[in-house]
Amino acid sequence: MLKTRELHEVPALFDLVSHPEVFPYVRHKAATCDEYYFITRQTMEAEENGELISRTILDEYGQPIGTINLFDIQDNYGFLATWIGKPYFGMGYNKPAKEQFFNEVFFERSIEAIFMKVRKTNTRSLKAVLKLPYAALANTIYPQVYEQINPQEAIYDLFVITKDHFISYQQFANAEQLATDEEVS
Repeated sequence: MLKTRELHEVPALFDLVSHPEVFPYVRHKAATCDEYYFITRQTMEAEENGELISRTILDEYGQPIGTINLFDIQDNYGFLATWIGKPYFGMGYNKPAKEQFFNEVFFERSIEAIFMKVRKTNTRSLKAVLKLPYAALANTIYPQVYEQINPQEAIYDLFVITKDHFISYQQFANAEQLATDEEVS
């Protein structure tokens, strides 16, 4: 479902990211495929330098359908940015992609918390965050970060996923699955 970014994916991803229901919400905007090549190359170099973590989201056929990234990594914290192409909206790719990514960054990269800033008017992203049982509204928990992302006016809500909450959720989900399996057998 996830893989490291590669330049050969750029044309397919550019077609998806250019859609008017996706483009306004992506962090790095490119008007042309050549610009998207440049941005992708920069992203890959930044990952090599340890500045961010970026993965391509794949469908069940191995085709690129979006990206998931952890930007602005400082002191084992970072900001999540995810987008999925319009043809794949509502098909159930978002949550599994995030969980696979969280497993990597929490257990292989020593990240302690992931922030998500979500534009208050972006109902699609707000609904996606609310489906994550281990995410918490962080506007008041991390007031300095909230003020940092909203310097003039409150445009964004801040959510956080901590490593501890994610681990607790996984333990609970695993225990629940074991109980269900025992009832069946």
